[in-house]
Amino acid sequence: MIALSLAEIASVVGGQTHDIPDPSVQVTGRVVRDSREVEPGSLFVAFVGERVDGHDFAASVVEAGAAAVLASRPVGVPAIVVDDVQTALGALARHVVERLGATLVALTGSAGKTSTKDLIAQVLQRKAPTVYTPGSLNNEIGLPLTALSATEETRFLVLEMGARGIGHIRYLTGLTPPKVGLVLNVGTAHIGEFGGREQIAQAKGELVEGLPPADAGGVAILNADDPLVRAMASRTKARVILFGESGEADVRAENVTLMESGQPAFRLHTPSGYSDVTMRLYGEHHVSNALAAAAVAHELGMSADEIATALSEAGSLSRWRMEVTERPDGVTVVNDAYNANPESMRAALRALAAMGKGRRTWAVLGQMAELGDEALAEHDAVGRLAVRLNVGKLVAVGGREASWLQLGAYNEGSWGEESVHVSDTQAAIDLLRSQLRPGDVVLVKASRSVGLERVAEALVEGTEGEVAVR
Repeated sequence: MIALSLAEIASVVGGQTHDIPDPSVQVTGRVVRDSREVEPGSLFVAFVGERVDGHDFAASVVEAGAAAVLASRPVGVPAIVVDDVQTALGALARHVVERLGATLVALTGSAGKTSTKDLIAQVLQRKAPTVYTPGSLNNEIGLPLTALSATEETRFLVLEMGARGIGHIRYLTGLTPPKVGLVLNVGTAHIGEFGGREQIAQAKGELVEGLPPADAGGVAILNADDPLVRAMASRTKARVILFGESGEADVRAENVTLMESGQPAFRLHTPSGYSDVTMRLYGEHHVSNALAAAAVAHELGMSADEIATALSEAGSLSRWRMEVTERPDGVTVVNDAYNANPESMRAALRALAAMGKGRRTWAVLGQMAELGDEALAEHDAVGRLAVRLNVGKLVAVGGREASWLQLGAYNEGSWGEESVHVSDTQAAIDLLRSQLRPGDVVLVKASRSVGLERVAEALVEGTEGEVAVR
């Protein structure tokens, strides 16, 4: 974080200093909520969780070098005491981003947020120092913590914004007001919580509503291929830029192909020129993500050639997202187990089909959570798609939702041993270990709560395989 005195922080967050001998002492380290991440000069944020109360670690973090604790009660060591720690953290983030002068880029969408954020960060880093959301820390706590990790040298701040309801993104844009706002898509992720795609669109569009007007530099980057996203142009006063494969897109892809490896290639067109891209990432769905990143980079002054080179060299910065490991025996394990929704599940299956041409393919799939009344139909549809793509073996892992996956495959014509339903991850591991053959390709994917990453990890454990893209 940029250096601030404890007195200034207390003033910004409306707090009272307690047990602080010298309020001019500066916070020069990171702002953290995990006591294990404290370093000299840190500010430790004491949240009260369901199982752990951060206030209990106050003495130990100060002993480890923290300058003070941001707390909701006195803790016997240097502290800034506030009524609400989360509100105070947000106020501090707002103050810091206003001081920074960095260009703030925010993005949201139903699918692909983290992968696209990683691409944007890798492209912009070639132009200037860039800070970005680690992993998927895109909520009311993770977002301000990311913003507070920026320094005086930071020129671009790339923030992923998630939402589980109307008003969430509006709140986040109030904490860290973006200049550039990107909306990727409106899908069915969390549809059970929102109630429908129209409500999801309403929530995601809050991002472009929070942008400054065009004459103040605001830019809304919208997916030309998604009607619900494209319609958000009427909800913003910012300048609108379209990306996609549509001929009307300002930043678009032509001649899209999927190589036998499952990696996409295309010609990138921008208003300033065109250049060819061959991606290291796996799956055709990354073309849309790459176009979104290219649109951001173009608006921030990069040429088509610079963008294409960066996209062609970019990898995945976040774990368990199309993470490909080649085992010495020729088995390829694709660990995409971080999360799942119908759109990302279909994209992963298509990537599996492309990677597995001439080889036996396995789809090890589990529940897609938070689909509400759409759960049965969506799981059934994914099971059917696996059959239509000629996936060799479907292993549905878990309870009721997994049985719907298997039933969809069965009703589409997958009989005998082509699809199977197993109860848990260990059963899936045992089955795969007994039946995998050299050269097979295995996709592992489900919502995070299922824990299917354990299956992928078990398949590569001790094999000394090489991860093709991280």
